[in-house]
Amino acid sequence: MIDTSDFRKGMRLKVEGEIYYIVDFQHARTAQRRANVWTKLKSIRTGAILERTFSAGEQFEEPDFVQKNMQYLYNDADGFHFMDTQTYEQIQLTPEQIGDYRWYLQENLEYQVLFFEGAPISLEMPTAVVLKVVESEPGVKGDSVSNLTKQAKVETGLTVRVPLFIKEGDKIKIDTSDGKYLERV
Repeated sequence: MIDTSDFRKGMRLKVEGEIYYIVDFQHARTAQRRANVWTKLKSIRTGAILERTFSAGEQFEEPDFVQKNMQYLYNDADGFHFMDTQTYEQIQLTPEQIGDYRWYLQENLEYQVLFFEGAPISLEMPTAVVLKVVESEPGVKGDSVSNLTKQAKVETGLTVRVPLFIKEGDKIKIDTSDGKYLERV
């Protein structure tokens, strides 16, 4: 069982039969009242945000999750296909389950797939990925006054704002949480 005192960002829990992870939380205590814990929860299945206040000491079920390393194979009209490299079993995740992570998937690389009660429900993405720039205009230093960035398209089709010195063929590191350029690799 998970207690409210165990809460931390990213923790997964089961509330009223639905599975969530904690986006944010805050312990609050007012005069002559019990302590409360305000939470911002995100549904793992639907992505819906729920703000909820719990009493301190309230307990929750720990969801039965299994994470497997699976190799990304390809995507088609049906969804995104992954293969377990141990058993060669293939699964499919829907575009809704993948969400914006589709811009960071590279064929033949391994990713963590999250299973709940035996069914695949979502993808765990690393905090940053390295992608190759396939399209970028040449940057001219006098083009801008203060914001010295330009658009660049990477191999997965994502368009990112990058510094002027980035050119086609460069590999860049991109933050998967907000899709921003981090550094040239």
